[in-house]
Amino acid sequence: MADKRDAPTAAVVVDPDGLVSGWSEGGRLLLGWTAEDTVGRPVTDLLVDPPPPGFPEGYGAGPDATGFMSLRHRDGSTVDAVVAAHPLHGPDGRALGHVVTVQRWGRRPVIADRAFEQSPFALGVYDPELRFLWINASSGRVIAHSEEQVLGKKYREVLPEFDRSLFPERDDKPYTDALAEVARTGEPTRLITVFRPRGSDYANAWATSIWPVLDAEGRVRAVANWGFDMSAEYWARQRLLILNRAGGGIGRTLDVIGTAEELARTPVPGFVDLVSVDLFDEVLRGEEPPSVSAFTPGETIRLSRAARHSAKEDTDRAPGHTTPVTHTPGSVAARCMATGRSTVELAAEPGQGGEWAFGPGLAADPAHWPPGNPVIDESIAAEGLTGRITVPLRARGALLGVVAFSRLDRPEAFTADDLILAEELTAKAAVAIDNARRYSRERTTALTLQRSLLPQGLPNQEAVEVASRYLPGGTGAEVGGDWFDVIPLSGARVALVVGDVVGHGLHASAGMGRLRTAVRTLADVDLPPDELLTHLDDLVLHLAGDLQPTDPLQPTGESGATCLYTVYDPVSRRFTLASAGHPLPLVISPDGTSIPVAVQPGPPLGIGGLPFEATELELPEGSLLALYTDGLLASRERDVDEGVAELQRVLNHSATSLEALCDTVIDAMLPERRTDDAALLLARTHALARRHVADWDVEPDHAQVPRARKFAVDQVDAWGLEEAAFVTELVVSELVTNAIRYGEPPIRLRLIRDTSLICEVSDASNTAPHLRRARAFDEGGRGLLLVAQLTQGWGTRHTTNGKTIWCAQALPGPPQSEPH
Repeated sequence: MADKRDAPTAAVVVDPDGLVSGWSEGGRLLLGWTAEDTVGRPVTDLLVDPPPPGFPEGYGAGPDATGFMSLRHRDGSTVDAVVAAHPLHGPDGRALGHVVTVQRWGRRPVIADRAFEQSPFALGVYDPELRFLWINASSGRVIAHSEEQVLGKKYREVLPEFDRSLFPERDDKPYTDALAEVARTGEPTRLITVFRPRGSDYANAWATSIWPVLDAEGRVRAVANWGFDMSAEYWARQRLLILNRAGGGIGRTLDVIGTAEELARTPVPGFVDLVSVDLFDEVLRGEEPPSVSAFTPGETIRLSRAARHSAKEDTDRAPGHTTPVTHTPGSVAARCMATGRSTVELAAEPGQGGEWAFGPGLAADPAHWPPGNPVIDESIAAEGLTGRITVPLRARGALLGVVAFSRLDRPEAFTADDLILAEELTAKAAVAIDNARRYSRERTTALTLQRSLLPQGLPNQEAVEVASRYLPGGTGAEVGGDWFDVIPLSGARVALVVGDVVGHGLHASAGMGRLRTAVRTLADVDLPPDELLTHLDDLVLHLAGDLQPTDPLQPTGESGATCLYTVYDPVSRRFTLASAGHPLPLVISPDGTSIPVAVQPGPPLGIGGLPFEATELELPEGSLLALYTDGLLASRERDVDEGVAELQRVLNHSATSLEALCDTVIDAMLPERRTDDAALLLARTHALARRHVADWDVEPDHAQVPRARKFAVDQVDAWGLEEAAFVTELVVSELVTNAIRYGEPPIRLRLIRDTSLICEVSDASNTAPHLRRARAFDEGGRGLLLVAQLTQGWGTRHTTNGKTIWCAQALPGPPQSEPH
């Protein structure tokens, strides 16, 4: 039995006397009465309540009257219904009665039909095979078809474009497939569909719902849908997504060209098809960009194309590659840079009456465009463009360049909201590019300062063969405070130094320069390594106090600096070292075995109050010393101990020279993208041959002075240095005489032939001699002045047993190294 909710409309014919003269099958289904029951009876017998006045002549207003009544069902129940009376007339105009239609109350009234038909939402009903059953006027406008044109036709026949996604790269489901799935499963669904309505150049976004229409038994009899245009909200959300992507994708590195490339890639292809970024050469070099006022009218502006990205062609270029570009006077780019205002160019022609047909949405209203925009420029079509937005690249009041956002084959014209998006992207990138430019300038300055403070050439000495490398951090890292030095000392010895100032940038480079100068000054005093670090620690404490910043966030100088100071003596082959928080050196014997360095590193410089420990090793000739900073070991793939083991393994690599070994170490130890600078100093020890060293114990008696002079002259002659005999005799006489007169025994004279001829006199006294100006009648005070004038250099070094006075004479050539 059919459900009463599905009963058809009842049709009743009433004659002029108010008697029923005709009864439809719908009346039986609706009220239970048959034609035999009702024909000939007054129609008012069917009413529960008294009929309204004039019924059925014209119940309600108008010739077709409609009203609500309660009718009697044959089973005694009451049926609430919508009753409509329609007058009948003959050919001569005579009234023949009425046709009364009855619909159960609760079924859709006529006004509801009109409501659905006039709804601003697109509504449609389709059978399970997706044939059109009904659409409203809004749906007809969307699909550009009337209801009469589509009724009975399949959806795919009328709208084949809905069989594919407008954006297949997003894996959107075709809309027709969504309809078919609801018809098959009976499960409703909701989705956002982006498509171009027929006759439109703009992609619209529609929020749609699809649901099944079920009969009384729950079977799918039809599929219905509704949708509304949410293009403004959808495209606003897409712009926000692009800005959000720009927030995480632009400015990730402190690199000018890298940031320009990030800007070029971010809006492609979601917003535009081609982006180019042109920058001034000064910006690429990290310098201040030229002032806009510096450009004269009619001057061609020369820039460099730092980035270009297209969705239609392969624009991959070598990293860091730039191309010169020029913008002629009067060009859009030149005007934008001169005025500081953006320009939108559209290639489409004006519509009827000379008015431009803007895209949909409030943002496309001409009232929302900035003055002078958009510009209708058909000439850009020759470049294959349908539209272009040109935006000056400005940050902190400085003009850095210009950016062009172009669409190639899209029919959509730019809107005012698109201009806002382009300007927002450019503004974000401009700040990032300016930050990268400023960083590049500071990094270049710090690197220049640091390189100027590092040794430009290693000094000439024979104690060790040395090679070094210094590599700053990658372009994404600031310059650090790593440094090294090789300092010749008295007695043919040499100091090997390596250090690291914690931090980066100019402060670290300046701190490194101060420490290197301080170490050289203290080394000239010839202090032992542990004493030198103690004095250096005090100096750092004083400097930190003098350089204490007023801003608590400002760096505080050399706090946290580390230093390793070592001394090698080629005569005794003694290697002495002390560390202030710095990694200990690696020592490799000539046979490749590692020589342990048993010393505990002291605290970093600037702590104060803690001692430094020195240790001494005797090394075989040809030992390899490796001094380095922690930047050489730092890596995400290994810890420090693993780094030390790897460095030791690489140092055993057979290399023809120390220079080649340096390259091998750098290639093996440093990753391609390093975040810290690194210093490496390699040294191979030499031993001075015994026949190049002569010493003699001197009795504390002035009668020994002539014997000392003779010993020195004979030794110099034996070395074939007769030309140095006269000066040697004089300085030995002065130094030995002073030691006997002012010093304490034991007294010892030593001559060393190295790159220079060195004369040393040692005694047990701690008093140090000094130069003074002798008066005209003084009998003494001229000895050291004479020594200073006749030799290349002189000095005093203190030992645990006293002091040593030394002087050195230049020789024409170094001696040949021989086995110790």
